[in-house]
Amino acid sequence: MATVDECRVALRKLAEQFDEIDQESRSRHVVERTISCHIRDLGVTFYGRLRHGGLGPFDDSPPADGKPAEVKLTIGSDDLVSLVNGELDMGRAVFGGRVKIDASFGDLLRLRKLL
Repeated sequence: MATVDECRVALRKLAEQFDEIDQESRSRHVVERTISCHIRDLGVTFYGRLRHGGLGPFDDSPPADGKPAEVKLTIGSDDLVSLVNGELDMGRAVFGGRVKIDASFGDLLRLRKLL
């Protein structure tokens, strides 16, 4: 089981990887959304934001407005680290039940293009 700090590092790395997506793809597929990433085996949730200019930063404090995230991910700590390190395929993880994504259908289609 990965630690909370290792998950923080993985989420920072995910944000850096998102920055590598070309601007044209981002402008076509990114819609500003709030994101939560619940690490089920650690019982911690990180909150961030997806925007044209980037992803994150992630924090373990819920947003001040108290609104639920528009895109909610649930994942195990080891799976998060493996996913970010390219050792786990997102599609297989979702279809295998290792990652749960709760989002609108439109958001799921957009995210699919980016992942």
